[in-house]
Amino acid sequence: MTVQTQDTTIKALSALAIAAFIALAITVLPGFAPNVEAGVPVALAKSDRLSVASGICAEASWPNVPAACLRGTGPQPVSTNVRLVTTDRR
Repeated sequence: MTVQTQDTTIKALSALAIAAFIALAITVLPGFAPNVEAGVPVALAKSDRLSVASGICAEASWPNVPAACLRGTGPQPVSTNVRLVTTDRR
């Protein structure tokens, strides 16, 4: 065999060995992945929301909201800013 033929043979065998190693890795590695089960997601509680209004506040429609409904209930009432939108162009 000549040197050129030996180089070609070594390159071909190297490529075959690399391809075999990649095929083995693709076949074996998914077996090490953790098992996953499908399920229904759990709804989380929304603690950052104001309490549900009842009575007059629940029946009020925007923009006719009474001033009492713009404040939160509890130990420290929270004031809600309301933006007034008009059709006046000055």
